[in-house]
Amino acid sequence: MRNIDFSSWQSVLATLFGLALVTLMGVGIRLLTMMTIQQRRERMNRQINERLRTLIAAYKTLGGSFTGNLTVDPAHLRDLRKRGSDPVSAPDASLDLEAAAGSERGRRIRDAVEAALSDIILLGTDEQVRLAASAADELVAGRPVPTHDLVISLRNFVREALDLQPIPQDLVLPAQGPTRPSGAGTRGQGARDKQSGGGGSRGGGGGSGGGMAAGGSSDEGNVGDTGEAR
Repeated sequence: MRNIDFSSWQSVLATLFGLALVTLMGVGIRLLTMMTIQQRRERMNRQINERLRTLIAAYKTLGGSFTGNLTVDPAHLRDLRKRGSDPVSAPDASLDLEAAAGSERGRRIRDAVEAALSDIILLGTDEQVRLAASAADELVAGRPVPTHDLVISLRNFVREALDLQPIPQDLVLPAQGPTRPSGAGTRGQGARDKQSGGGGSRGGGGGSGGGMAAGGSSDEGNVGDTGEAR
């Protein structure tokens, strides 16, 4: 305030210029700070949203089933072939057919569960990472893996992150297991096979019709030759 001088118009201009410069510097610093804080907050929100989206997808993969087989079968195609080639482990041919029919679904479930475990190890909490690593070790060892404990941990974390009330303690939920893949791909493949089979039969019919036409033309030629010979 001591430097403010209104004794002359030059002093007034200098004072106003100094005040405007200080005000602009203060406003610029404030805007820069607000932009930095906003960018950091947006980045954190994106990270949290991506993490929640990934963990919710893992929860749906690991706990989307309440009935049927609630464990992950670690068997690979080579293991199934080895079982089929062993007469002691596969004495009945019908069992081999059932195993071959269910091997594709089991393989798809195992692949989806392995991808979900990888995402949890990357983005999960300490408890979830430990559970996912333990499940991965069981898969590597070739033992069936239940996923219910990991599903409970994921469910509690997601509900807490979304500010939802916890599930009541007196409510007993059934055990959850990996989601079973839909059979849309198999039905689509069967429909394509039927269409290809129908096209083949139509093609065969056309071929037979063409053969009959060719046979008719050859008979007419033979009749003409006989008439000329007579």
